Amino acid sequence: RRLNRQPPVTLLDVFQEHARRQPHRPLLRFQDEVYTYEDVERRSNRAAWLFSRHLGLQPGQTVAVFLPNEPTYVWTWLALAKLGCSMACLNCNVRGQPLLHALATARATLLLASPSEWFPPGVGGEVGNLGCR
Repeated sequence: RRLNRQPPVTLLDVFQEHARRQPHRPLLRFQDEVYTYEDVERRSNRAAWLFSRHLGLQPGQTVAVFLPNEPTYVWTWLALAKLGCSMACLNCNVRGQPLLHALATARATLLLASPSEWFPPGVGGEVGNLGCR
């Protein structure tokens, strides 16, 4: 039934409905931390605001995301969906020519990456996280 709706129901719609109905219910458990729907909604809203204001993201843009498997990935994806941006997911384990090929194929207007993905520990990469963590 939901697949036939016009406009179709998206994962963002489903997430936001759950966040509205059960904000205090756990959504993510990562290491020793638990994030509720409300936590993730708040963080994704903040990330969307920052991406829009500080990076000038507009609906329709494609953003390449090169992040490790951690909660930041989830609210980054939600933030981009809220802004109407497509997300090109880059595997953070890929390097060299395969990574360059993935970047070229994505035709992204922006690359969001964790400093730890670009620099070895203790070497450069002093890039702020825009308060999204």
